Amino acid sequence: MDIETLLMPFRFGFMLNAFYISMLVAVPTALLSCFLVLKGWALMGDAISHAVLPGIVLAYIVGIPLIFGAFAAGMICALATGYLAGNSRVKEDTVMGVVFSGMFGIGLVLYVSVETNAHLDHILFGNMLGVEPHELWTAGAIALLVSGALVLKWKDLLLHSFDPAQARAAGLPVNVLHYGLLAALSLTIVATLSAAGLILAIGLLIAPGAIAFLLVRRFGAMLVVAVAVCLFSMLAGTYASFFIDSAPAPTIVLILTALFVAAFLRRVWLTRQAERRQV
Repeated sequence: MDIETLLMPFRFGFMLNAFYISMLVAVPTALLSCFLVLKGWALMGDAISHAVLPGIVLAYIVGIPLIFGAFAAGMICALATGYLAGNSRVKEDTVMGVVFSGMFGIGLVLYVSVETNAHLDHILFGNMLGVEPHELWTAGAIALLVSGALVLKWKDLLLHSFDPAQARAAGLPVNVLHYGLLAALSLTIVATLSAAGLILAIGLLIAPGAIAFLLVRRFGAMLVVAVAVCLFSMLAGTYASFFIDSAPAPTIVLILTALFVAAFLRRVWLTRQAERRQV
């Protein structure tokens, strides 16, 4: 292809908005994914991403901005999961499965019972090519807030992720860190609604951290690599979707999956090389 064809996606306003939203949500999702991977909260991200649906529908019915309903539903899911796991014999992953499936079911029931012109596909799978200016501003504000908080408190959050008991003994506000991380997770999912939707948001919240975890050994480097991987995947997936006539969000997730497989194979190869040298 000639240079004119390669630059064609940048001539359309809807493609430029897709690139902008990609860059905005890449940083907070990548940073947060590192903590979710270390803390073993992959299911928590999945749970909250599904649980915000009833909040979105109720916000639409009441007539308030959808982000408020999504954030409130996400926090209710997180708090309910923590309470049920702490006051029952059921393990946390089981509780999360019950809570998020129940809230997702409530959201679907509410949606089909209300007459609306809103497209459920856009809520579930995102609508990057239809991003509006106010959504860019919302995503940018959330990205700045979440990214700034994670960068400023990453050492405290790292200790809390590895050993909450040690963090409490060191005098850190464990409860503030715990619920602050949940709030950051809920806000980040709200920011990714326009980009990846509810279902595919979990890919952005897990895959970059998992890939970086396989590539590096220091947490500071893990944060940088995760952001680079997520930013590359978001931009490359959006760009490639223009030429292969596919939706940007699933294309992005496919690129992240391919990078994860490549990182895993590299780690297996390095491990076998180290074993051979020892022999």
